[in-house]
Amino acid sequence: MALRPWLERFAHETITIKGRMSREVELTKHLVAHPNVPVHFTDLDGFEAAANVWSTRDRIAVALEIPRDELLRRLLEAQAHPKDTRVVDHAPFQQNASDDVDLLDSPVPKLYPGDAGRFITAGVWVAERDGVRNLSFHRIQILDGRRGACRIVPRHLRHMYDEAMKAGEELKVAVCVGLDPWSLLAGGTSVEYGVDESRIASALTHATLGRPVDMVRLRNGLTVPADAEYVLEGRLTKETHAEGPFVDAVRTYDRVRQEPVLVVDRIYHVDRPIFHIIVGGSDEHFLFMGMPREPVIYQAVARAVPHVKAVRLTEGGCAWLHGVVSIRKQHQGDGKNAIMAAFGAHTSMKQVTIVDEDIDVFDDRDVEWAVATRFQADRGLVVLHGVRGSSIDPSSHDGFTSKMGIDATKPLGGDPAMYDKASL
Repeated sequence: MALRPWLERFAHETITIKGRMSREVELTKHLVAHPNVPVHFTDLDGFEAAANVWSTRDRIAVALEIPRDELLRRLLEAQAHPKDTRVVDHAPFQQNASDDVDLLDSPVPKLYPGDAGRFITAGVWVAERDGVRNLSFHRIQILDGRRGACRIVPRHLRHMYDEAMKAGEELKVAVCVGLDPWSLLAGGTSVEYGVDESRIASALTHATLGRPVDMVRLRNGLTVPADAEYVLEGRLTKETHAEGPFVDAVRTYDRVRQEPVLVVDRIYHVDRPIFHIIVGGSDEHFLFMGMPREPVIYQAVARAVPHVKAVRLTEGGCAWLHGVVSIRKQHQGDGKNAIMAAFGAHTSMKQVTIVDEDIDVFDDRDVEWAVATRFQADRGLVVLHGVRGSSIDPSSHDGFTSKMGIDATKPLGGDPAMYDKASL
């Protein structure tokens, strides 16, 4: 559906900014002031744009026509059992295709004063090499009318790029902006190399909406999601350029790096396109960064303890560094086993709290209550020193950090009257 139908669907909670708005920092004030509701700019220096559209789990669940509590299970199933997409002959964005590319004359914003420039933040990249297709998120700093410096994190797209450079080739890519939530979730997954993330999106829509994800072939041969507002068709070249600083998930300025340069050869867009913007460190950023990792943590903990109820990477921990897992405790060591399994599954996480299944992991107050009433540091605290952490954690040293696990589960054999909440 892309963006306009969703904004219409969520019109009762959408904030519409009708006056002229500058794409240079001014727009961000509105976005941080309304972090959990969609904001629609009708005139962002002459363009339409929207942000915070998918800033709550409830809204994503509504789009998939499932209860919020079903999201984790559906993501687990989709990652475990990908399904084929459907290739269609034509997509709405192909009605407007142009080789006359000018990224400077576009809705791409500068979000914070210290950012190095204007950044594309909600683009899902599509690349194919040697029969492998990859979907992933990578920001793009606009350099001029056709070029952008791209923060290609060291995962699958970086591997494809490195292989292309070794072969003396450029890597054909496409960047899709304004996708539906299932394709955004798929773009945020971290699965083994060779798994086509578009098939994860298709499995998700098969299970919830009863249909596959539609894909369409571009002129350069790549197949991309058909429901995009904008598509940039181009190539990653051997040229590199300084990228950053930029406000990332932890809401601090990420450091400057030498990164690959994207050259955009062609741009497509639907009629009356709406440009999707994701603000670094916003709840929308957190959901597409963190939620796709929760199934991985769930699976790892489920192999270590008999029953896992829920997993959440918390917004206060930037949906990357802190997590909460609820379990059904059957053995005295289950809490600590769950801690070690969670850290092994998500190496970027530096704090994890294990609670009983009567605790709502989505309620920060409930989780803190469990820590306050069921945790004792001398028996429930696990501290790891000098282990690999996250590159986005400014307190880490060369990617190494200390980690803390909190076992806030009830002791087995304890008096329920001492540990259970009173009920009517």
